[in-house]
Amino acid sequence: MHEAIVRQGKRGFTLLEMLVVVLIMGILAGTIGARMQPGDRDLLRVEAERLAQLLELAAQEARISGAAIVWTSDGSHYRFWRQGGDDGWSEIRDDDVLRARSLPHGMLISQLRNEAAAAQATMRLQFPSDGSMSAFSMDLALGTDHYGIAASPVGDLRIAPGQGKTYGDMAAQ
Repeated sequence: MHEAIVRQGKRGFTLLEMLVVVLIMGILAGTIGARMQPGDRDLLRVEAERLAQLLELAAQEARISGAAIVWTSDGSHYRFWRQGGDDGWSEIRDDDVLRARSLPHGMLISQLRNEAAAAQATMRLQFPSDGSMSAFSMDLALGTDHYGIAASPVGDLRIAPGQGKTYGDMAAQ
């Protein structure tokens, strides 16, 4: 009889209790995972920062190498071009940083405003080898969210949430 009492005291978890624990852990993991997924605004900010850094690097590369560099975009892709000795342009393909890139699905460069050039079908920015630069601004859009990149004539680049902002608008923030 003493043995029967001891066996009743060593009772384990039931299948129902284990299922409840697994269900709670699944709900918590799903909630944490959903909160860690970046939203449209976060994706835009990251891509705007990347593009601003690449444009800044292209301007520096043009000054250092003595060869002008051009950035072009069709809205969902962009690439960099280097001026050759015969005034021809060749796409930069041998550089891991200034290589052609595609924007994430659904993201677009919606506008480019360049003080030194009229509106064009293909968006184009030129970084001359002498270091001169025209002020410009562009908008990135994903869904209803927008992020802007703007540059001053001296090459200072800024990014900010919103649409249609100039460098002056961003500097005032």
